Amino acid sequence: MAKRDYYEVLGVSKNASDDEIKKAYRKLAVKYHPDKNPGDKEAEEKFKEISEAHEVLSDKQKRARYDQFGHAGVGGAGSSGNPFGAGGNPFEGGNFNFNGQSFNFDFGGGGLDDILGAMFGFGGGQRRPRRGADYRTSVTITFEEAIFGVNKTINVNGESIKLKIPKGIDDGMSIRLAGKGGDAPEGGTKGDLYVQVRVKPHKHLTREGSIILSEQVISMVDAALGTEIDVETVDGTVTMKVPAGTQSGTPFKLSGHGVPLMRSDGDRGPHIVTIIVETPKNLTKKQKELLKEFQSAKKHGFFH
Repeated sequence: MAKRDYYEVLGVSKNASDDEIKKAYRKLAVKYHPDKNPGDKEAEEKFKEISEAHEVLSDKQKRARYDQFGHAGVGGAGSSGNPFGAGGNPFEGGNFNFNGQSFNFDFGGGGLDDILGAMFGFGGGQRRPRRGADYRTSVTITFEEAIFGVNKTINVNGESIKLKIPKGIDDGMSIRLAGKGGDAPEGGTKGDLYVQVRVKPHKHLTREGSIILSEQVISMVDAALGTEIDVETVDGTVTMKVPAGTQSGTPFKLSGHGVPLMRSDGDRGPHIVTIIVETPKNLTKKQKELLKEFQSAKKHGFFH
């Protein structure tokens, strides 16, 4: 199902003030809060929807990106950056196959059989063979390795295990390798190995779902007259045009330079560059005179 417009969700206009957005959110949050609507799934979904809308529209940078690019500019919950898809349950995990290696992305949830098995040694009313212990470890990778995927060798209890980390994986995700845990007693199955992925921060780039974000500082003159700038991306340097009259805080989208979508063939999110216009300091006498001339011309209507 397509996402609804965030302004429509909160019932406010596109030029609504921050205060109007906050008031609209509070009113709807009280109405649809799960504590006031126990067991009401529709109210629960409404509450999630208005919370997501408020998260974006109450943040100036996210709101600017949303106004310019729509849902594609903000990433986050339910976006295409979610490896489980919109509406997916992250506690159910998901099975994937990357280059012949089977993965199960698991965030710690378990089914009823797992709970019963852990408590009583059986599940779903049927006795099951005992399992070996699950092992847990972690691996640290760079920002670029998380974007494009990487092969690693990890050592667990003296055993070297080759690990293929898929493109698009995010910080904090865990990869479950079935049967790579402890041996099982009484002929049961081996336990699993859970590898948590930690991603080192990048010096200049950040990530939001399938989107990569960065800022680029330009001079007041370049913003007024327009210019071309070199932008650092995970694919290398990309030249981007900045049109004349660009205001500070304006976002620009570089399509296809973001994070690869984990369940697609080659699709990638965008890289969004926010322009920051630098106010000059320590001006010379001549520079001050020129700016005063510009200010005077503007007051007399020569510039619009």
